[in-house]
Parts: sequence; C-alpha cells; structure tokens
Amino acid sequence: MFHLEDITRKNILSLVPYSSARSEYSSEDAILLDANENPYNHPYNRYPDPMQHRLKEHIALMLGIRTSQLFLGNGSDEAIDLLFRAFCEPARQNALSADPSYGMFEVCAKINDVHLKKISLTHDFQLDTEEMLRAVDGETRLIFLCSPNNPTGNLMNRDSIVHIALNFNGLVVLDEAYIDFAGAESLVTSLEILPNLVIMRTFSKAWGMAGVRLGVAIAGEKIIDILNKIKYPYNISMMTQQIVDRMLDKKDQHDRWVKAIIKEKKKLVAALQIMNHVQKIYPSDANFILVRFRDHVNILQYLINEKIVVRNRSNFHMCEGCLRITIGTEKENDLLIDKLMAFEQNNKA
Repeated sequence: MFHLEDITRKNILSLVPYSSARSEYSSEDAILLDANENPYNHPYNRYPDPMQHRLKEHIALMLGIRTSQLFLGNGSDEAIDLLFRAFCEPARQNALSADPSYGMFEVCAKINDVHLKKISLTHDFQLDTEEMLRAVDGETRLIFLCSPNNPTGNLMNRDSIVHIALNFNGLVVLDEAYIDFAGAESLVTSLEILPNLVIMRTFSKAWGMAGVRLGVAIAGEKIIDILNKIKYPYNISMMTQQIVDRMLDKKDQHDRWVKAIIKEKKKLVAALQIMNHVQKIYPSDANFILVRFRDHVNILQYLINEKIVVRNRSNFHMCEGCLRITIGTEKENDLLIDKLMAFEQNNKA
C-alpha cells in the first residue's frame, strides 16, 4: 500500500522551509518594509507571489482541480529535479523510466546521483508493464512515463499506466506535455483513485510559451506540499505569472493553433509517405513526427545546410536512423517538403 511518508527522504520530512516575506503577509495596500526591496521602479521592485495564488486559481479552473493540487515550476524540469531531491537518497535509491523517453529524466537522475533503470518499450512503442514492475526493487522510488511519449510521439495505453500505478508503492510521474494534440482524456481525472500519480503539464507546447518557462505538476495535496516545501522561494517570476495568466484567457487561440498543427502534421505525413528515402513514419499523437530515413546522416546535414533544424534521435534506443521533426507553420512545412523532394531528386534511393 502506498504511504507517502515511507518514500520521502527523512531530512525532507524534518525540513523547516524558508519563509519568505510575501508568504507571511500579503496585502496590496500595505507599506512593505520587510524584504529589503528597492522602493522604486514599481511593480518590478517587488518580489513575486511565491505561491502564485492568482495564476493557480486560473489553471485549477481550467483543469477542474483544486489549487492545492498544483505545483508551478520553472519548466517541467524543475518538478522532475525536485521529485528526485525529495524522494530519492543519492547513491542508494533508484528510479525507472521507459526507454526511449524524455532525456531529462536521465539527466536529472545523474545530477542527483540516482540510478535510473531503463525499461524497453515494446515493438510498437507501448509500455511493457510486467517487465517494468519486475524491475522494481525495495529501493525504487519513482517511475517516469510520457504520454504522448517523446521522442516516439504516441499515446501510451491508459490501462497500462493505471496498472503500473496500482501495483507500485512509489510515485508514478506521467509527463503529459503533448496531451493537447492527442485528442485523448488526461489522467488528471484519475488522481482521486491513484494517490501516487504525479502528472506534469507544460505551457511550452500547445500554448506556445516555451520562452516563458512554466511547467505544472498535478498531484495529491501532500505531494504538492513537499514540492512547495523544497522549491526556491520565488521560483516563478512576476512577468511569467502575468503573461501566462493573460494567455489563459485566449483558449480559442490555443484551440486554433492545435487544430492548425494537427492539419499540417497530416499534410507533412502524406508528403513523406511517397518519398523513397523514408522507411517508416511512426504514428504520432503529438506536435512532431518520428521518421526513419534510409540515409538520415546525409539528410540531417543537408537540412542543416539549408538552415532547417530537425532533431537527430538515432542515438536513442529503438530509434536508429530516425529524425524527429516538429510541425511548423504552413510556410515552414512547405519549405521542408520542397527541400526533401529536392534531396530525393538529387540522391536517388
């Protein structure tokens, strides 16, 4: 049975968090002489709301959850790092991830001196649930999953994710960065029955705010309390909070962008399917496609020479010869298609 206290590092349980001035008292009409701020250059002279109350209310309303279930981080990477710091003893405890998957899971594991066991996906890029659960030992604290998965692009079987969460006494961390493009229901709706589930979302993809840097972790209140306890006091800037809060009122724009990206993805896939250099286009529920080419090295260099940047994923497990292509604007995608067709003409497969 899952008990959060059993997997939380003892020093974290006993930690008294730093108490910032704004967390102790907040009032718009108060004279603030407590935080050694410069009294000039309002409003940027003031520290931002450390708990992002206004923005969390907006996000919680959109997701249909409580504000107490939300952690906001400087990108999703902050939440990943804090999960390792809160629940894994360095050089002793371990975590699991599917393979291939998001590379920051491994990077954060290494930074925190935590062994990350990689469990291969099946031939169709689905979770091998039994193999993953067999890899769990007495020191396993976290399991990281992506759905839709990066770099493969496909949704994971929902029942497989639930099965893993129900049979694991640590935290299952599910990255849903690309869920807006999938036309599928988020597992946010399963949080009440899966107390060990942590869902990560981002404003970098469908919302078009990668430069703003805001990631979200959604979980039970006790898990969120621990993340808030160990985060840096003012981790989300005033400008980020304001920009995202305003953007959330533009849901229609978000929906138009998602629709346009999905339409462009279908066009790009159709164009690639008739190219001789393309060996396989993997099904995608994201805003990118994974494509296996016959001559990926030369194609990659050719595109770079044409000032078109795609991602080489051929060094990832099961992705040999593959390039990951993000769906751009109509003009960008048309140019990519034209350049690849020109490569075809000049390099008969």
